[in-house]
Amino acid sequence: MTAVFSHGRLRLYLLKLLDDGPKHGYELIRLLEDRFLGLYAPSAGTIYPRLQRLEVEGLVSHTAAGGRKVYEITEPGRAELRQRADELATLESDITASVEDLSALAGEIRSEVRGSVRDLKRELREAARQTRQARWEPPIRPAAGGGTATRPESPLIAEFDQRLAAFTGEVGTLVRAGRLTETQLRTAIRLLDGALDGLRRLLR
Repeated sequence: MTAVFSHGRLRLYLLKLLDDGPKHGYELIRLLEDRFLGLYAPSAGTIYPRLQRLEVEGLVSHTAAGGRKVYEITEPGRAELRQRADELATLESDITASVEDLSALAGEIRSEVRGSVRDLKRELREAARQTRQARWEPPIRPAAGGGTATRPESPLIAEFDQRLAAFTGEVGTLVRAGRLTETQLRTAIRLLDGALDGLRRLLR
């Protein structure tokens, strides 16, 4: 859970969201994800126990609709919102600041991923060049009639170039889409680093 919702503040924000109208649990999760611009989304295991607790306290009630529980704020729940209006205003301000911080961090990570992709492209090109020279070059064939000798190109080189172009193109598309979460971006960086290390070991 993001730190802005520590000390029971998520409970208060759920009441605020339900004050706008009845909702089922996954609607609340989507609303929270939208509020954080997709950079944070609580799990069902975070939301439903709190809804159940609010129901036990009489602050929300639920009805069954289409196989789902639809939660609705009660009058005691609205009364608590009114009593904690100042705290809710502070929470909204903290959420705004948290979203700005998360957005800045995501931007930095995206820049790092783009830099890693550029480095990986450069390393892969160099690896391809060295591999052609060191491993895949067939022996030079003397030209008939004393002409210039030629070196036939291995079909593996063409396959390598094709795979490399497809890989770098797809990675670039995913990064430019800008829909990766912070966790996904960090994982992508580790995967790129691991792939590069593997190629370096291969070429030693």
